[in-house]
Amino acid sequence: MLYAQVHLTLPPWVHETVNTSADYAGDEAKVGLAIELSALNVDLGTGGPFGAVVFDGNDRIVAVGVNRVVPLNTSVAHAEMMAYMTAQLRLQRFRLNEDGGRFVLATSAQPCCQCFGATVWAGIDELLIGARAEDVEELTTFDEGPLPPDWIGELERRGIAVRRDIRREEACAVLRRYGESGPAY
Repeated sequence: MLYAQVHLTLPPWVHETVNTSADYAGDEAKVGLAIELSALNVDLGTGGPFGAVVFDGNDRIVAVGVNRVVPLNTSVAHAEMMAYMTAQLRLQRFRLNEDGGRFVLATSAQPCCQCFGATVWAGIDELLIGARAEDVEELTTFDEGPLPPDWIGELERRGIAVRRDIRREEACAVLRRYGESGPAY
């Protein structure tokens, strides 16, 4: 019999940890939350060292995501993908900004090729990044896959502003710790 549904979940600690009523004004605060999620995901053994958060134009959390690839046995359960999917389900639309609202994705590390593709279509207006792809590949065993040579330009041509290296050292510290200890889930 073929499976007729897909069920992806975030770890239970997310609900206990994330304060959805808090105000996350500024890029540093937004990426800081994504990095905190990535660290907790590693520390609690619930997935890989990546976190992402979708914010609305009022700096409020719409959805969060952490890497759940191994625990859920699916290669699409990257932090960005989980954040996009939960935001889209919450707002009941596949393109977040289709109603003219403004949305931001803050992520602990640069999106891989899969998450880059999803970013093109998810309906965000701004992408905030902690660690770079080269940091991920240098500090862990992850392969981030091929991106267009001018991936930032590709996103900007589609109306998505990109800012990176936000709290980069903090994001790299999580990646380094994960890389040195190896997967623990």
